[in-house]
Amino acid sequence: MGSTAALRAHLVAVRLAGTVATTRERSLRSYRLFAARDPRALIGIDPERAWDHGDLIALMAEKCGVSADPGHISGHDVIDPELTLAALDSFADRIGAVARRGAPVLLGTGHPHRLLGFYASLADALSSSGCTVLTPAQGRRVDITTRFGLRTHRLDYARGVAFVRPADGGRPGGGPGAHSHSPLPVRLALAAAAEAGGPLPQLVVGDHGWVCGAGQLGFEAVGLADTDDPALFVGEAEGRIRVAVPLDDAVRPDYYRPLIRYVLNRACLSQ
Repeated sequence: MGSTAALRAHLVAVRLAGTVATTRERSLRSYRLFAARDPRALIGIDPERAWDHGDLIALMAEKCGVSADPGHISGHDVIDPELTLAALDSFADRIGAVARRGAPVLLGTGHPHRLLGFYASLADALSSSGCTVLTPAQGRRVDITTRFGLRTHRLDYARGVAFVRPADGGRPGGGPGAHSHSPLPVRLALAAAAEAGGPLPQLVVGDHGWVCGAGQLGFEAVGLADTDDPALFVGEAEGRIRVAVPLDDAVRPDYYRPLIRYVLNRACLSQ
């Protein structure tokens, strides 16, 4: 799966790109919320300009390949695999650049059930290259608004990757953590790193609020984003997020393994 052609075929075959599971209805709802500056859609980005619904459809068509027709209101979204590959190359280039410097990095995910393995492989490779993989604020508590109201979560790490889990432990056997879009965990982690007087990350890698929250604070940030996550692409368009890779961020964890190999190969890192 090292070649571009093989990876393109894989992206489409497992619906990481091409026709994806994310529905047009869900994406359009996110665009409406973002245009209204709803925090649930902003996920840490404070847009410099006003983005209306039409602007966001046009941006997402440019960045992801979704339909540019505002009248297209149902069905499944489409991600252009060529756009995914181009962004993945830029993503890998930033990983390689920080590895060559041996600079400190922070990795975090709002999709621990799906993407923990992807980021953990990057963390392992970066650590082997001499980068310090930061784990600030481990065990700290953070209150996050969810669809069930305000809930207390705990910041945790697995294999160098940050995520949150319910402070009460959640459901027995509930997996590695909670799905979250909130930028509060990365703000907590970055503040703790600064308070400790240790190194700050020269690159933040992740998704959702981890990328948007870090980028808004001026840290270089790269990450993955689905078609219903306009905040990352707005952040990229406005210059606060370095790279946003369009793909489905909720497929089976093993489907991301070829992407890991591709990124590490381009970044000249061993797995």
